[in-house]
Amino acid sequence: MATSYPRFTLAETLTTEQKEFFNTHGFIHFKNFITSDTVNSIIKASVEVQDKWIADDVKKINGVPIKYGRDIDGSPIVQRFAFINQHHSTLSGLLLDHRLKGLLELAGQGARLGETEKDGMVFNHYVNGPESKFTKMGWHTDGLRDVFYGQKLNPMLNVGIHLNKMKPENGGLRILPGTHKQGLYQMLFRKKYFLDNDQDPNEVAVVPEAGDLTVHDGRLWHRVAQSTVRGEESRRRVIYIPIIAGKYTPKNENSPTVFYQRFANLVK
Repeated sequence: MATSYPRFTLAETLTTEQKEFFNTHGFIHFKNFITSDTVNSIIKASVEVQDKWIADDVKKINGVPIKYGRDIDGSPIVQRFAFINQHHSTLSGLLLDHRLKGLLELAGQGARLGETEKDGMVFNHYVNGPESKFTKMGWHTDGLRDVFYGQKLNPMLNVGIHLNKMKPENGGLRILPGTHKQGLYQMLFRKKYFLDNDQDPNEVAVVPEAGDLTVHDGRLWHRVAQSTVRGEESRRRVIYIPIIAGKYTPKNENSPTVFYQRFANLVK
């Protein structure tokens, strides 16, 4: 498993080198996107949203199921928030950073931040404890849903903002570089969707520090590896924001739950 690859600095405009790296490998890693103070503010905001959703027994946001679990001490927590940007000004304000707009060209003409589409801004809170319901996610691509609906396979990028310093043993994002250029057969059958979480000899471990930003093409095969450590050391929080091209398809409180979210119970 490789962990060594170039890290870059994100400005309002991407460099030729950065664009070429992303186009070749399907991912890119930027150091120090936000400060430690901003990281702490985001975590604080997520706890405020969590407390409200638990108190209100929120099941879904815009049709997307909310994943609950238990913290190390057994207390209830939200482990996967959907559309959290619509529920706290600190999170919505993060999307105003002009550097994010500079990433749009990686998805081509007409690309936009998916503030109201897909699952909006997703906040994942992984912890490997006795009662955790969210410790890993099997191999998958994000293009499967477009194939299912008979839609054109448009680029969809995932912008990750990482809120914890990571080591390979902490688990986290694993990718197969270059597979964003694969054919449809390989996209459908290279792995068993969500069921296969085995290490691949060609995978790369994305190993960020708190405040780093990464982008990976959703058409890449990728997974979330389980932490090999338990307890507080395993805690990992990360935000994902989609960059979308193609038809504008916003969601609202009346939106149905889509088919692929039936796999959510396979993520433990």
